[in-house]
Amino acid sequence: MRQDDPVRAEGVRGPARGRPSRVHNAVFLPLGDEGRAELVERRIADAITGGVLAAGERLPSEAEMARSMRVALMTVREALVALRRRGLVVTRRGRNGGSFVTARADRTELATRRLGDMTRTALRDLAAHYLAIGEACLRLAAARAHPSEVDLLVERLEHLDLVGWSRTLDELRVEVAALSQSARLTREYMTLQAEISPLLALADDVEEFRAGQAAALERVLAAVRAGDAQAAVSAFDADVQHKVDWLVRRHRVLQQEGA
Repeated sequence: MRQDDPVRAEGVRGPARGRPSRVHNAVFLPLGDEGRAELVERRIADAITGGVLAAGERLPSEAEMARSMRVALMTVREALVALRRRGLVVTRRGRNGGSFVTARADRTELATRRLGDMTRTALRDLAAHYLAIGEACLRLAAARAHPSEVDLLVERLEHLDLVGWSRTLDELRVEVAALSQSARLTREYMTLQAEISPLLALADDVEEFRAGQAAALERVLAAVRAGDAQAAVSAFDADVQHKVDWLVRRHRVLQQEGA
């Protein structure tokens, strides 16, 4: 297959390694009553931008997406048309066909464009929602998680793959939320993670943030293992708020450049 082919692995569905992760499955959670094509498009585009859906990955069939996201089949088709126009997916017909994530999508460019299109109020509101749900998950996790469960996540963090570090950290954050043993809160956190992750990834690309990502999560895990809910929440809040403040400053610059 040519190196510039938009599909790197025709016929590959889901992550190359094993079963889909929680953060991967969050992409196709129900959209509820607001299941318009624009929301389906944004959900999938955010997952591509955030690296949850990788280049060459085959999306579920149109019928499967409509069923899992609880929207009409036509809604999914309209969203895929928009995604194809943006060069984020390509659709192939035939026995091994389907819709695939292209290898041409520039994650940083897409996330930067989305940040520039947001208002600062919307950005801060998204961050507040994310923090509220994350804090609730951590408080329950500190009370309910068994130390051995936390140790498994610490071990994964210690063997962090530097190539896919951003995606792995996202998966670990969702696994921490799952330690709350609350299915409702975890689902809500997964949905928010898929939405905000591409924006936070812009900050993660800055050296001052990237160097401390694993350490920040390690502090959260240590506090959860010790049953210290307040310390876990404080570590989580400090990490997210620091990056949100950077995003607000970056947003201001983008607005000035576009004026």
